[in-house]
Amino acid sequence: MKKINILSIPFVKLNLSETLDILENFLNENKNHTVVTPNPEGVMQARRNPAFAEALRSADLSLADGTGIVLASFFTRGEKLSVRVRGVDTTFALFERLCEKKRDFTVFFLGAAPGVAENAKKNMENRYSHLKVVGLHHGFFDADEEKKIVAEINSLSPDILLVCTGMPRAEIWAATHKMINAKITMCVGGTLDIMGGNARLAPAFMRKTGTEWLYRLVREPRRAIRMLDIPRFIFAVIFRR
Repeated sequence: MKKINILSIPFVKLNLSETLDILENFLNENKNHTVVTPNPEGVMQARRNPAFAEALRSADLSLADGTGIVLASFFTRGEKLSVRVRGVDTTFALFERLCEKKRDFTVFFLGAAPGVAENAKKNMENRYSHLKVVGLHHGFFDADEEKKIVAEINSLSPDILLVCTGMPRAEIWAATHKMINAKITMCVGGTLDIMGGNARLAPAFMRKTGTEWLYRLVREPRRAIRMLDIPRFIFAVIFRR
């Protein structure tokens, strides 16, 4: 896989179909593979958080979840990214592909607020006939609960572990538990909220134009401070600082 560094964070040059091919191959291997999906905000957080930066660099697959990442690649030497590959899109597309191939697979949901994962389980099992959610837990847990969660995951050995505890917590957690008994650990932000019906995707035209950030900002004004990282990202890319 060709990799392109954006402000010292590597991204693979893949489209969605190629990504799904690789994820299917991961499912055929008896070891865990971590998948991260950083956006411009994530790259800027990584510049301030060494543990987060290392988690992104050590992942098996780092997908460009954001138009800003793709555009930033044109300010680098060598290869350029052609398309973004969003975490939520990849998750749903993987489920759909496995079901189209009539391949049974198991999933563990970790993250979101209490009750969300339960709704996500019901919705996803109704939608995907070959999917079985073998376990779930909300994202608010202490160290003692964490040990029990890890033990449960290891005992269930899910094909796919979705970690949706927020960035950078999810990625650092996945890196810390690199040897967990799953075949793919996917850190995919608010995907569980969408699966559970607590959040909605931005309108199609906004997803196509890469302006979902505006949709999220309007619906969640408290994100305004976090989104200051977007102009910081643009400045850092242009001036390489």
